[in-house]
Amino acid sequence: MADAAGSPVHLVKGSDEVLLAKGAQDLVERLVGDSDRTEVLSEFTGDDYTMGDVLIAASTVSMFGSRVVVARNASRFTTDELAPMVAYIGDPAPDTVVVVVWDKPVTPGARANAVPKKLTDAIKGAGGEVHDCGLPGGKGRGMWADDQMDAASVRLSPRARRVIVERLGDDLSRLGGILTVLEATFGDAALEPEDVEPYLGDAGAVPPWDLTDAIDRGDVAGAVVNLQRLLGNGARHPLQVMVTLQTHVERMLRLDGAGVRDEKEAATLLGIKGSPFPAKKAMQQSRKLGSAKVARATALVAAADLDLRGRTAQDGVAVLETLVARLAALSGSRATSSGRRASASAGGLVGAVALDLALDVRHGCGRSLASIAACCGTSRQGGSRNR
Repeated sequence: MADAAGSPVHLVKGSDEVLLAKGAQDLVERLVGDSDRTEVLSEFTGDDYTMGDVLIAASTVSMFGSRVVVARNASRFTTDELAPMVAYIGDPAPDTVVVVVWDKPVTPGARANAVPKKLTDAIKGAGGEVHDCGLPGGKGRGMWADDQMDAASVRLSPRARRVIVERLGDDLSRLGGILTVLEATFGDAALEPEDVEPYLGDAGAVPPWDLTDAIDRGDVAGAVVNLQRLLGNGARHPLQVMVTLQTHVERMLRLDGAGVRDEKEAATLLGIKGSPFPAKKAMQQSRKLGSAKVARATALVAAADLDLRGRTAQDGVAVLETLVARLAALSGSRATSSGRRASASAGGLVGAVALDLALDVRHGCGRSLASIAACCGTSRQGGSRNR
């Protein structure tokens, strides 16, 4: 067994349940080492044990020498309930290593608390370790995935790596399990995309900005696919996706005509802290669309929000698919020469309205042909004036 004097207490935490469980498992196996688990390991799991039970086990002298005491599902404990543990950490048993795993409670709907600062400070102050098993953010996610694939015994071609990362999307925590299966199946063989695809399962979720980026590019098909991946397997509720779309369009609406000169001014106006990059994207897209299309996008989002909340009997997924396709069509149509005129080009709006009609027919909306014709007529008149 590992030397208990090294780190008397370990805290394992992380936002990803799969990586958290894997991190806790690896740590316990390292601490137990070659010892008999039944002799040196005491584990507390579920929502019925108390922190007092853990401390009794940690303080009891073992006839087998050193021991490891693991407390799982610890996020159900409040700061007050953890006070005895904080006190123990100040004077830990010399032959015991305590592992606190900050995963969710077992009981459905039970509250999962954040890690108290007092607990973290006490562990660090006593020479313990805090293990963060969450996925890194930004570019670090790609680097993390590369490191995992580099460490695998199978040799993945660049194309195979790209297929794996694209298929998993935002669900990179599945990567470890997939690599384990590939290693068990192929050993140290060199693998191409056709070798790995049968083991990847359904496409994983994508981050929300993949959806809004596809909309801004005018990529209707890509936007709908990303929407479906966001909603897949209950990853996000339709109302959560609607909030993302509302925020995206609202930023463009607030910037339209505001006269901001750069992304810093845009970020100040929008109240965005930290990196001004999201403000820069909103500013560029607002200028690209122009006032008329920003207003159109705002109306589309407002109407879809009412439909999603029960104004019509449409399925929520159908409502969002329609909305996303329309927003992407607006972005894909040609803008006016200035990008900020009150009227948009005829071809752009007519194309968007035609897609509106097609989607209305597909999803059974009660929109009249007269209203479609009126929109097209207005668009053509506006287009003739702009020539």
